[in-house]
Amino acid sequence: RTVAPSRDSLASPSGLSLLQVLRLGLFQGCLGTMAVVFAGLLNRIMLTELAFPGLLVGGALAFEQLVAPSRVLFGQVSDARPFQGRYRVPYVVTGSILYCLIAVLSIPLIFFVGNAIATDNSRAFWGGATALCGLFALFGLAVAMATTPYLALVIDRTTEQERPRAVGIIWCMLTVGIIVGAICISITLGSVDGVTDPAVLQPALQRFMIQLAVVVVALTIVACWGMEPRGGSRSGNRTPEQVMTLPRTWALLTSSRQTLVFFGFLVLFALGVFLQDPILESYGADVFGLPISKSTILNALWGTGTLLGLLLAGFLITPRLGKMASSRLGCQLTTVSLALLFLAGCTGQVTVLQVVMVLFGLAAGIATNATLSLMLDLTLPEAAGTFVGAWALAQALSRALGKLMGGGLLDLGHVLIPDGLGTNWLPPAFPAYGFVLFIEVLVMAAATWSLGAVRVHQFRGDTADTLAKVLALELD
Repeated sequence: RTVAPSRDSLASPSGLSLLQVLRLGLFQGCLGTMAVVFAGLLNRIMLTELAFPGLLVGGALAFEQLVAPSRVLFGQVSDARPFQGRYRVPYVVTGSILYCLIAVLSIPLIFFVGNAIATDNSRAFWGGATALCGLFALFGLAVAMATTPYLALVIDRTTEQERPRAVGIIWCMLTVGIIVGAICISITLGSVDGVTDPAVLQPALQRFMIQLAVVVVALTIVACWGMEPRGGSRSGNRTPEQVMTLPRTWALLTSSRQTLVFFGFLVLFALGVFLQDPILESYGADVFGLPISKSTILNALWGTGTLLGLLLAGFLITPRLGKMASSRLGCQLTTVSLALLFLAGCTGQVTVLQVVMVLFGLAAGIATNATLSLMLDLTLPEAAGTFVGAWALAQALSRALGKLMGGGLLDLGHVLIPDGLGTNWLPPAFPAYGFVLFIEVLVMAAATWSLGAVRVHQFRGDTADTLAKVLALELD
């Protein structure tokens, strides 16, 4: 599987050029843009403009991630079931088309639930809330169908040595997509700043979402075109007869204790990074007084910092310190930056919040690059889709828990903690949001501690032995 790289390649087994890496990153950019709209703009609209209960918003967003077990299935299916000779790209494109369609359909349903809340129509509210959770679950299934085979394709087309750089470039494109999405929201929806009338908000959001969906689908097709030759680019070049069944896949996943250890770390890490995700825009609105177009810029600031962190880690920190040491450093910096995000709310100063968001992004970028590189190392090439599905499951479950806990803890904070803690110098809304951020700091500290139990060499030894037994059974 070793091939002499050309000057413009990333020295991958199949000669993946820098231009191809950038094109692969274009898919991540599209996903980032959709994410900032779906989990950034819409949750702000639901919480602030339409007065949804925080638990409903967090719960609905959590349903997107609660279908995460499907990621293992999609990974295994993309290992086993090619479409017209291709194992990865057909699933990526189909999933992208589906999640864009679902995003468009979410707008009228959100405003239907908002109207039920405004008119105190309990039957319409519960029916609409149930439908909203179901729609978000379908969105999560479509994202799983697109992203799990995509990550497996990245493994198929890169070597272990070049993977940190490839991951850095690709996830930089994800961050660029987040920044572009935030800027597009600010420009396109600036005319509805301060507007709470659903009759004005809904048409503006619907037009924006349709336009965005068309662009995302078109760019995804451009990104994936020609990326996987007919016959597949799967590592190990196994034939369909050698593909593992689901029981054997489960035996492989459970063959090493390190699988559970790293799974637990990923859950804590993602929860530590994303617990504030469902409340960030409302944090900017309620504590710092930011309008819609300005609160979404927080994502652009976070994205800018993340972009710098990804580049710094991919090209400097991870190659020099190693993946484990870089992951530990990134987790420590993320813990500190979350503490600063908590303290920023005490000031109520927009400038302080903006600076902290850049620092938070920088720390998260370093941690993300190193952790993703470590994650891809804890993956057997012969079962790339299977293991990527398992790791994606860990992240998705923790993001689901984060969204549910973020909204639920905010509601709990409002109930338990008096506005402003009875003082004149704290912003009245800060204590409830500060409660969420304080919990997030503790979770990130726990993730940093749990990283010390991860052992890559032990994982490889255990799973390699099991894989050899599984393939031997298949050849009998």
